[in-house]
Amino acid sequence: MADALSVIPAAVLRNLSDKLYEKRKNAALEIEGIVKQLAMAGDHDKITAVINLLTNEFTSSPQANHRKGGLIGLAAATVGLTSEAAQHLEQIVPPVLGSFADQDSRVRYYACEALYNIAKVVRGEFIVFFNQIFDALCKLSADSDASVQSAAHLLDRLVKDIVTESDQFSIEEFIPLLRERMNVLNPYVRQFLVGWITVLDSVPDIDMLGFLPDFLDGLFNMLSDSSHEIRQQADSALSEFLQEIKNSPSVDYGRMAQILVQRAASPDEFTRLTAVTWINEFVKLGGDQLILYYADILGAILPCISDKEEKIRVVARETNEELRAIRADPAEGFDIGAILSIARRQLSSEWEATRIEALHWIATLLARHRTEVLSFLDDIFDTLLRALSDPSDEGFEKMKGAPAAAAAAEEPEPEPEEDDQPVKPFFHHLLRLLLVVLLVLDVHACIAKDAPQFRQFVVFLMHKFRTDHSLLERRGALIIRRLCVLLDPERVYREISTILEGESNLDFASIMVQALNMILLTSSELAELRALLKQSLVNPAGKDLFLSLYSSWCHSPMATISLCLLAQAYQHASSVVQSLVEEDINVKFLVQLDKLVRLLETPIFAYLRLQLLDPRRYTWLLKALYGLLMLLPQQSAAFKILRTRLKAVPSYSFSDEQLTGNLYSNVLESMSGIQISEDCNVDQEMADSHNSINFASRLKQFEYMQRRHRMHTKSRLHSQNSTSSSLSQEVQRPEEPHRPPPVPDLSRPPSRSSRVGSGQFQI
Repeated sequence: MADALSVIPAAVLRNLSDKLYEKRKNAALEIEGIVKQLAMAGDHDKITAVINLLTNEFTSSPQANHRKGGLIGLAAATVGLTSEAAQHLEQIVPPVLGSFADQDSRVRYYACEALYNIAKVVRGEFIVFFNQIFDALCKLSADSDASVQSAAHLLDRLVKDIVTESDQFSIEEFIPLLRERMNVLNPYVRQFLVGWITVLDSVPDIDMLGFLPDFLDGLFNMLSDSSHEIRQQADSALSEFLQEIKNSPSVDYGRMAQILVQRAASPDEFTRLTAVTWINEFVKLGGDQLILYYADILGAILPCISDKEEKIRVVARETNEELRAIRADPAEGFDIGAILSIARRQLSSEWEATRIEALHWIATLLARHRTEVLSFLDDIFDTLLRALSDPSDEGFEKMKGAPAAAAAAEEPEPEPEEDDQPVKPFFHHLLRLLLVVLLVLDVHACIAKDAPQFRQFVVFLMHKFRTDHSLLERRGALIIRRLCVLLDPERVYREISTILEGESNLDFASIMVQALNMILLTSSELAELRALLKQSLVNPAGKDLFLSLYSSWCHSPMATISLCLLAQAYQHASSVVQSLVEEDINVKFLVQLDKLVRLLETPIFAYLRLQLLDPRRYTWLLKALYGLLMLLPQQSAAFKILRTRLKAVPSYSFSDEQLTGNLYSNVLESMSGIQISEDCNVDQEMADSHNSINFASRLKQFEYMQRRHRMHTKSRLHSQNSTSSSLSQEVQRPEEPHRPPPVPDLSRPPSRSSRVGSGQFQI
């Protein structure tokens, strides 16, 4: 201290703390000259004493003017030292940096000015304090005083120039500080940080790309900033880095992929688009290096496929296709279980497009890694079955009503273009819905190629139909037909028939058999199966299939009759018709019979209609058809259709004696003369095979099953009536103390005698 006081005149020290800037400035110039002389003399001890005096007595003073003068004095001393200033920086810089946090904005301003002048003198030697200076500038960039911000900005530009020309800058020491600051939300600080990232990335000797994972998340965070300028700067920096990645032979894709996956779910559209774009480039550039992150990437991409922003959807779809095109091996770290888990989770997505792509992924994995996927079957099987009941139907039903609602609206006739508007989305939605279901079935078919999985799938499918009647009504036919295309139709029908044969829920069994029978009779996919059944009396394979289906078809009288007509077992068909009792002929039966009569007029039963050209040979066919005619109400359309067809049967096949009277009498007379059976009277080959089927036993089987159904129906009606009667009595008791005479229960079915000849013919 004494050495410094002996060197610096008291007047100079007094002026250095004056409130007038000019006096402080002149005093600083005096100090600059004194220090320059001491430096020339090599008297560094006195220089140290002067610096300590300025630090202790001025920069640390409680008086603001003293602190201002001390900062100016330190800068002047540095200028006076010139080339020898480096050895005194440890004393000079810390008090200046400390002044950046001063409460007085003018002191902070002079600190910026002082450090600026110091940096101009020492240049590269200044780098040792870079982290402390960077931290201070980061804070000053958000200073509340505009003049301080301006001064900090000038200092920042100088420091950037020094860093870019220095070979002593340590990026390794700087990155932790940068990473820590990247989460700051202040817009000025964000601009400051992006500016430094851009500058450092422009220096050839500094490998910012290698440290990109450390601050990538912070840059993405800035993409959603409220300031357009900051978003633009961050996007520009990211675009530059992405270009460098494309040109770089070695990139750490893994760490960055994890960041991108998180950002792809950002609520900000611009952030999502940028993240998905980066993922797209990563998949193209470093596909094999991303094997360990496939599941995470897929989990980010699938939801984006249904994004409300079209640009995001386009890029996400492209990325999804690129990812699926990569053939990875489990031995290389490809986690099939993780991919399946992601796909299974996305099957529950509210968006159709995402669900469809999830199904595509499961199908792809099945095709490439079948064994591995089947090991996870228990995890995905139930989810896949639930996917058959795709929730798209809710929107589908709404869309379905849109055209009708538009037509019913009481408005002037719309233009054709407007009228088509509700129809287009309706059909578009229908196609999307069908695609979802077909994809689910494709996946199930891939799984069900093996016998154990096939059996398990059909059992689960029947359970799904049993518990979800709406699924059977809406998509049952589509599901069965598609399975017959993807798998062997005979195998599908045999397995379902085996399950339904032992079905305890008789109502479900009846409904299911009726649905299967209608598909069998109408579906083009089952043409070969129908052809095989037509040969049931002459072909062992056809006979075996007939017997396999018959046991379960007994759940429905009309299905059994249809099966017999298809198999040309006309005598048995007639026997089945004759075995029906009053309880069997209900509204449901008549509806099914109506459908069968109409089907008899289709090309599928053309062979049957042609057989009517030879009524003598196919007498049992005529009897079966007349039996059906007798069950139909005379005023029904089906009665008229079938009667018209039977009237067209030629009579020339009968003898002259048989030509008198009506055709039905002729048929009965003809049959009375050939009671030995159709088989041994016409075709010996058919007879031999026919006799190998024990139709008498089959008829008993059918009658037994129908008795079970009748008992089940009576039990159900009795239970319903008992419940209804109990409720009625509870309501009446408080109001009427004396019970009135009994009233017939109209809810009960009429007695057998009361229904003969009437109930069964009224629809």
